[in-house]
Amino acid sequence: MSNQENLAVIGCGHWGKNLARNFASIGALRAIVDPNPETAQKQADANGVVAMTWEEALADSNIKSVAIAAPAELHKKLTLEAFAAGKHVYVEKPLALSVADGEEMRDAANAAGLTLMVGHLLQYHPVFAHLREMVTDGELGKLRYVYSHRLSMGKFRLEEDAFWSLAPHDVSMILALFGQEPVEVRGGGLDFVTPGIADESRIDMVFADGARAHVFASWLHPFKEQRLVVVGEKAMAVFDDTKPWEEKLALYGHEIDMSGSVPEPVKADVTYIDVPQGEPLKSECQHFIDAVANNRTPFTDAEEALRVLRVLETPNLPQG
Repeated sequence: MSNQENLAVIGCGHWGKNLARNFASIGALRAIVDPNPETAQKQADANGVVAMTWEEALADSNIKSVAIAAPAELHKKLTLEAFAAGKHVYVEKPLALSVADGEEMRDAANAAGLTLMVGHLLQYHPVFAHLREMVTDGELGKLRYVYSHRLSMGKFRLEEDAFWSLAPHDVSMILALFGQEPVEVRGGGLDFVTPGIADESRIDMVFADGARAHVFASWLHPFKEQRLVVVGEKAMAVFDDTKPWEEKLALYGHEIDMSGSVPEPVKADVTYIDVPQGEPLKSECQHFIDAVANNRTPFTDAEEALRVLRVLETPNLPQG
């Protein structure tokens, strides 16, 4: 193994195996950790690395960083243990299940002088990155409202509800587009399958300038939908991640004719924006490796994750 291969992936379930594959593809993976020894060995063999226990990984001086893809209720414990052992940490979303826990994790990273990055994957999606630049550059004009739908049939969870499981990505994107935190948040959800665990959740955000945003997240839905709609004064854009790559980012130059007694819509044809193709997860993994190597603050650092948690933790929202 080279000196570059110094990261261990912790947890190789549904998502962790994707992290392992991508960190291996950029030459960063050294070891696999999973509570199931057979799963750990299988993923280690698949990626040409070794399987370890968590205790072995913490004690190994050759492992400089860990990527945690464990259940959310374990994020704080594992992250603090990693910092105590001098390891940089990439942790999947959500950072934690409370703002207080997230702040403790941030403070531990700062005290140890180590990197803490959160896996808000869609911030590294080339299509969303292009949309974010369009908004920043004023191509859409002042934002009026933004909404995001993240819907599917399953995967059902018991440790967190649909909102905490699905919506962190959407809240992260919306806050990035507005460049500010909302001044008001309200929402609700309903539990149909497991008592106390919301299967569908809705949240509304109000920003200081009067702009609004909402998120609808559900794992009890007849079909998959991953759509972000951005409505500005100049134009409207849609990021639909279920579409083919060439149709993922659509721009609508609709206008409103105010010359008469009643506003009249002047509709424009849709324009699909050409965005160079890339794998978001690979870009995210590379960003973490670069942040550690160059001692730079990652784009989705603890402060960004805490802004998301403050929205998720707002009173009256369903929580798992």
